[in-house]
Amino acid sequence: MTETGNEPPIDPRLLELLVCPLTKGPLRYDRLRNELVSDQAGLAYPIRDGIPVMLVDEARRLREDEAIPPELRAERDEDDR
Repeated sequence: MTETGNEPPIDPRLLELLVCPLTKGPLRYDRLRNELVSDQAGLAYPIRDGIPVMLVDEARRLREDEAIPPELRAERDEDDR
């Protein structure tokens, strides 16, 4: 199976447990690209066949327009509480 957009969403319990291997910070799920995004590291980790590939060498560097600015990230984190 490949990344086609038809992948099942990632289990929310798994997302709560996973952290960025580089920063040890939280990840957010990008359903459109089927990736786990570390805003702190500016990296997006692919999900292949339903399995997150948590290797920095396999991650895609985020473009500037994809990153969430720190001030908006802080607001989003407060809303999640």
